[in-house]
Amino acid sequence: MPLGLGRRKKASPLMEEDDVGERTALGVSQTGGVSSGSLSPQAPGLPPPAPALRPRLVFHAQLAHGSPTGRIEGFSNVKELYAKIAEAFNITVGDVMFCTLNTHRLDMDKLLGGQIGLEDFIFAHIRGQKKELEVYKSEDSLGLTITDNGAGYAFIKRIKEGSIIHRMQLINVGDMIESINGKNLIGSRHFEVARTLKELPRGRTFMLKLCEPRKAFDMIGQRSSSSANSSTNSSAVSSGRGTLRLRAKGPPTVEELVSVIEEKAIQKVDDLLESYMGIRDRELAGTMVELGIDKQNPDDFSQALDRTLGDFAFPDEFVFDVWGAIGDAKAGRY
Repeated sequence: MPLGLGRRKKASPLMEEDDVGERTALGVSQTGGVSSGSLSPQAPGLPPPAPALRPRLVFHAQLAHGSPTGRIEGFSNVKELYAKIAEAFNITVGDVMFCTLNTHRLDMDKLLGGQIGLEDFIFAHIRGQKKELEVYKSEDSLGLTITDNGAGYAFIKRIKEGSIIHRMQLINVGDMIESINGKNLIGSRHFEVARTLKELPRGRTFMLKLCEPRKAFDMIGQRSSSSANSSTNSSAVSSGRGTLRLRAKGPPTVEELVSVIEEKAIQKVDDLLESYMGIRDRELAGTMVELGIDKQNPDDFSQALDRTLGDFAFPDEFVFDVWGAIGDAKAGRY
């Protein structure tokens, strides 16, 4: 049963008549990110509460380019969240590219991943203009870091300064990668797209089909708002008393904010994902830290990764470095 669904005599409206002209009035403390009353995270080791006793979490959202405020509830994973957003704003699910938390700008440090602060305000970025470009791969590295929205869209999270892509002014952070050389990549994960780009032969051109997010007036001309070290800022995304953690498999859970040790380990593992695979994914990094935080040796950790994340086929040297990063965090070597 999806989180938050229950019997009600009268369905609450999905849209609220809020004026969105003044975005400075959209702070979480003023709009209220959750309408659930008193809420305490589930105690460790206890079974989840009965459906009738679960708190009804209500989040507030807008389209990033401008819209009234919508009420979003009754979702248990990212795909269901996008479906609820589409329902609230009368758009198709395929229109939703990704979401940012507490800002309408293309700030890749504020991407919605697998966790939402209980008082976070959601901004949905939807599909805008399409573009097709011919790119000459003069170097082995294109200078791209790829992430995905957890629902079938991979997009550009970072562009390395001075790289091939950086010199092409029409390619921007936030652009969704639809196809490479005619190969449709809708539905592919970030690591699959990054691998396809890496395997393109050097010294040849390739065709890149992109779709940029629809922009508000004050975002036109903005190329990138992702800092050179996004991992230092991403821990500040969640502003609520706790977080709603969305899982690809299993029900969502309300959790306390992660410990300092786990946060530092997640940052290091996310950096390793970018270094080895050309992707950034805090949810994936968090899962890897969860799998390794209580393991006593690298062999047990490697086996846990194979059982849970075998599809990624992580190289041995990467697994060893991740194990070292988790160990450093546990030992206080930040």
